[in-house]
Amino acid sequence: MNYDQQLMALAIHLAGRREAILKAWRDTVEADTELSTASTLPRKQFIDHIPNVLEAYERRLLADNTQERIASEAEARESANEHGIVRWQQGFQLREVTREWGHLHFVLLAELENYAISNPSWQTGAMTAAWRMLAQMHNEGVTESTSQFFKLQQTEAAGEVNELETAMGQIRELEQQRGELWRQAAHDLRGNCSVVANASAGLGLKNIPEAARESFVRLLQKSVSSLQSMLENVMDLARLQAGQEKRQIETFDAGSVFLDLHENLEPLAGNRGLYLRREGPENFELASDPVKLRRIAQNLLLNAVKYTVKGGVTLRWGDSRNNDPKRWMLTVEDTGPGFHTGSSSPMTRVLEQATEKSEGSETSTSEIVPLVPAGSSHPIDQPSGEGIGLSIVKRLCELLDATLEVESTLGEGTVFRVFFPRSYS
Repeated sequence: MNYDQQLMALAIHLAGRREAILKAWRDTVEADTELSTASTLPRKQFIDHIPNVLEAYERRLLADNTQERIASEAEARESANEHGIVRWQQGFQLREVTREWGHLHFVLLAELENYAISNPSWQTGAMTAAWRMLAQMHNEGVTESTSQFFKLQQTEAAGEVNELETAMGQIRELEQQRGELWRQAAHDLRGNCSVVANASAGLGLKNIPEAARESFVRLLQKSVSSLQSMLENVMDLARLQAGQEKRQIETFDAGSVFLDLHENLEPLAGNRGLYLRREGPENFELASDPVKLRRIAQNLLLNAVKYTVKGGVTLRWGDSRNNDPKRWMLTVEDTGPGFHTGSSSPMTRVLEQATEKSEGSETSTSEIVPLVPAGSSHPIDQPSGEGIGLSIVKRLCELLDATLEVESTLGEGTVFRVFFPRSYS
């Protein structure tokens, strides 16, 4: 046989021995104590694109012109490239990939040596060409796989940097929102302190009419009560943000909690000329934190009563929408002025900030469902201080794995819905 015929015979021999070559390669890799990832893969995933590489090598041996040889080399590089990507996805380390290429090279070298021994009449030039092509294939395989590893590492690192930058931006935005919330609280506290100071100064005046004195006393009492309430809210929020509040789950009758809350707050609503209605089963046993549950309902009710001028407030509790067996629902609905729900609204920012941390609702955990009339682009005046109350509600909801949803229509009212789990692990 001449030179080309000998290379063709070798290619046919290697094609017939492909399964044996692949098995010998896997056995060698598995015997390597420094390689562990390969042993966890099934055979198909392990051999991956290597059969294509071997086929490209065989075609390179068969090539009788430069164009065919160039095409076979390009095919081998592409297969090695894809093999490197797959190995990255399978969790291989770069060192593991280069070592398994080395094992494949030695297996094929042994195959060529055995073939040369079995065919002593072979021309030296033909075997030298086969070895040279094998070395070239090995070099291309290692180079392409390594190149893909570095490219993927760079891509992954760039992605991690982007994620870190995004996270840092979110942290800065969160800190700005918290700063604004505390600034509003300080402003409200300062305003009430000014009222207390003015009322105290008025009471210190000599010879003021009794009616004026009584007016100053009422103003002082009201301002002191407001200050006390605001300070309690500030302390509650500080404890929640510091992670000092823990949930205490127990089984109890939530219906009695809501009935008692309704009875306590009904006189407050009546004094403002408002109704306070309740709708829900009197016996409503569930597992939750009774103290935090009452605080959520109380804060929402006080907020609704405070900002409702006419009509009233309705408290509802019971089954969730669509009778979700895993969740129940608490609703506070008022006939107040409603509020603007655009992205610039303080109310919306407070809800969005906290809602992102809630889990497992019927709606998206970052979703707020406002009902704003078409054409309502101008916010109405929103009373100060609502940010802290809602932040407390949302932090408590997070502790109880609950989700808060709000609908508000300007001039018609607002509905707050809280979806609670029926049980906790």
